[in-house]
Amino acid sequence: MLPRCAFSVCHVFVLVLCLSSAEDFDWTKNDHSSFYYGTFPAEFSWGAGSSAYQTEGAWDKDGKGLSIWDVFSHKKGKIQHNETGDSSCEGYHKIKDDVNLIKELKLNHYRFSISWPRLIPTGIKSDHINERGIQYYDELINQLLENKITPIVTLYHWDLPQVLQEKYGGWQNISMVNHFNEYANLCFERFGDRVKYWITFNNPWSIAVEGYETGEHAPGLKLRGTGAYRAAHHIIKAHAKVWHTYDTQWRAKQKGLVGISLSGDWGEPVDISNQKDIEAAERYVQFYLGWFATPIFHGDYPQVMKDFIGRKSVQQGLGMSRLPTFSPQEKSYIKSTCDFLGIGHFTTRYITQKSNPSGRSSGSYFTDRDLAELVDPRWPDPGSEWLYSVPWGFRRLLNFVKTQYGNPMIYVTENGVSEKMPCTELCDDWRIQYYKDYINEMLKAIKDGVNVKGYTAWSLLDKFEWDEGYSERFGLYYVDFRNKNKPRYPKASVQFYKRIIGFNGFPNQREVENWRRKAVETCSSSNQLLAADPLTSHMEMVTEIVVPTVCTLSILLSAILLMFLLRRRN
Repeated sequence: MLPRCAFSVCHVFVLVLCLSSAEDFDWTKNDHSSFYYGTFPAEFSWGAGSSAYQTEGAWDKDGKGLSIWDVFSHKKGKIQHNETGDSSCEGYHKIKDDVNLIKELKLNHYRFSISWPRLIPTGIKSDHINERGIQYYDELINQLLENKITPIVTLYHWDLPQVLQEKYGGWQNISMVNHFNEYANLCFERFGDRVKYWITFNNPWSIAVEGYETGEHAPGLKLRGTGAYRAAHHIIKAHAKVWHTYDTQWRAKQKGLVGISLSGDWGEPVDISNQKDIEAAERYVQFYLGWFATPIFHGDYPQVMKDFIGRKSVQQGLGMSRLPTFSPQEKSYIKSTCDFLGIGHFTTRYITQKSNPSGRSSGSYFTDRDLAELVDPRWPDPGSEWLYSVPWGFRRLLNFVKTQYGNPMIYVTENGVSEKMPCTELCDDWRIQYYKDYINEMLKAIKDGVNVKGYTAWSLLDKFEWDEGYSERFGLYYVDFRNKNKPRYPKASVQFYKRIIGFNGFPNQREVENWRRKAVETCSSSNQLLAADPLTSHMEMVTEIVVPTVCTLSILLSAILLMFLLRRRN
């Protein structure tokens, strides 16, 4: 890893709880084998991703309505440095530029999301359809296809129309199911002749837990112990309804696929010989990924969730479980509503059993799980405080999905690493290492028989990172947010990822190390080191200007100060 200008402050001991039991997944098989050189299947699809609120900007342009993130980010104290996604990457005005970046990377697919309030400003279809929003996505889809890039389209990446939040309470209200279905049906009608891969929801865990339990994300509600479960219940029903709508009204004509993108960290038992740790690790994965995957594949929540939340609810003196229930008809309707499963994965935790007290006011998603999360201090942690590089957990998670859910068709919809530091440079050697190791673990999983069809690097661009604002950067391309034109600069990882795509895998150790060396050399020779000094925020930079990093400036200032003090002493 390159020298960094900031120190990560993230040493985790977080409480969590897990659930049900995998009948044929061997939790004691701890295979952290060496690097595997080989190729992916010939038809494997390589891509990169983004989302509407994080990249589009144009938050109030051309008839777009307010989203919950527009409102949330404008409240002081909600986002780091009180930043917003008002302009973000200005992607709304840079379709051609960004499609050219995608083309330059030789990607097979590009994953993006549609902004619900850009198409339907109030979220209610009968109110008004914004044709200018339709035109924007038409142009993006058409340009991708003209360049032989397959669009993979997410219908909901967290930006609920604000009117639906104010009028109904958002995902706390069952009425969202029909409103979301009408919105999805409009997308199928207008774009389905060209879009063949649809994702209903991105990471519903975050929507439910961070939006309605902890309040860290929009709409910022803190409905402890109930809000997340209720939101998730309605999201699962909404997903199923949209799948059935496509299946009955559009599939025969358009011949597309509808899936969902679920995020999941891997949970590894602290002690693989300790049954309580094994059970706790499984609960962790079930309360995370299984919360949504198990109903969608099997028709109901994981049994361990039902058992733990039900027991905790009784101990609180409640007459019924805080986890909602599906009727027999709903179970049948929800089951098998997934043509492919999107998996978003970034990191791993060690998990151990930890019993939490069950008082009348102590119920929450986190205490329901009866476990503790730990990290190994030796794990690399280049960016976000929650994101440690633990590549072997990726293979474990993919194999878990294979055994739990009947080896479904999988597209990896998010995988990548951030950096978080006051001075950022384009030579992102740590990101190269992360992609190399995680993609290799995915290749091993395919060799294990896991049905992975494609991989999406997260993300194409640096972008607005929710409550962290612009302080974290996941992009393959650096975006200068201080410049009103938001220019993009390729990081070294662009060249490395492009080589993996070109070879469709990893040829041999010598060649892969050569890729890495050339990528970093190319980056270094460009001498484009970008400063993050707030004093220069009014300046516009151009690529020809060499800007010293904040680190360099700090060293120079320190030297000058030292010389001054020495002269005064003399």
